[in-house]
Amino acid sequence: MSKVIAEMRVESVKMELPDVKTVRFQWPAGYEAEFKTGQFITVYWPHKTKYKRAYSLSSSALDRGHYEVTVKRDGKMGTSIVDWVEAGDSMFVIPPVGKFLPVFDPPGKHLICVAGGSGVTPFRAFAREATARNLDTRITILYTVRTAVDIIFAEEFRELAASNPRIQFHVTCTRLAPEDPWTGRRGRITPDWVKSFVDDLGNTFFYACGTTEMVNAVEHLVLHELRLPKEQMKLEKWG
Repeated sequence: MSKVIAEMRVESVKMELPDVKTVRFQWPAGYEAEFKTGQFITVYWPHKTKYKRAYSLSSSALDRGHYEVTVKRDGKMGTSIVDWVEAGDSMFVIPPVGKFLPVFDPPGKHLICVAGGSGVTPFRAFAREATARNLDTRITILYTVRTAVDIIFAEEFRELAASNPRIQFHVTCTRLAPEDPWTGRRGRITPDWVKSFVDDLGNTFFYACGTTEMVNAVEHLVLHELRLPKEQMKLEKWG
């Protein structure tokens, strides 16, 4: 992997939601990186080199020539990116690192991916790579949001699930008004709901990305209720 910290031009931006933006950083000429889906990059402004923030890649390792991160308006960096970053801007990018990697080999694995809010972004990359490579890997994404308008990548996840029968995308909403027309699941992610998707414990790997409370609950489920080794889970948490 290239270890060079590079100044990258913002090739494009896309507002996924009113408070969520996907930023595509174009690799400069001569830049090459060997990295893996699920890793994260760290970005910072040229004029504020001491203030850095890490973001999971929402693009996969198959997407060459650029990195994509999907950022929620949160904190100083997240707010500045969502509110101000435009195509043509430049930021410094520290190359991808991290161990939040999908277990694609050997074939036949089932990845149960639990996400809250912007924690769903690396799972877009998981689903993209598995679909592009036509892998024999099942991916079940269990995603909690406040309301239906807070679903990041809603259309793309549903398209991936429609084109790849090994991908499932399930959303539960926690703060809907009783009269809301949402017909899907309501309430928090519960251990019983997660366990309802398990049919082969030995080949199931659990991922959780979101708040500390949610991720800790998944960790407890895996280690103490299902009594699986920690090698069958990968966790990313904040807050």
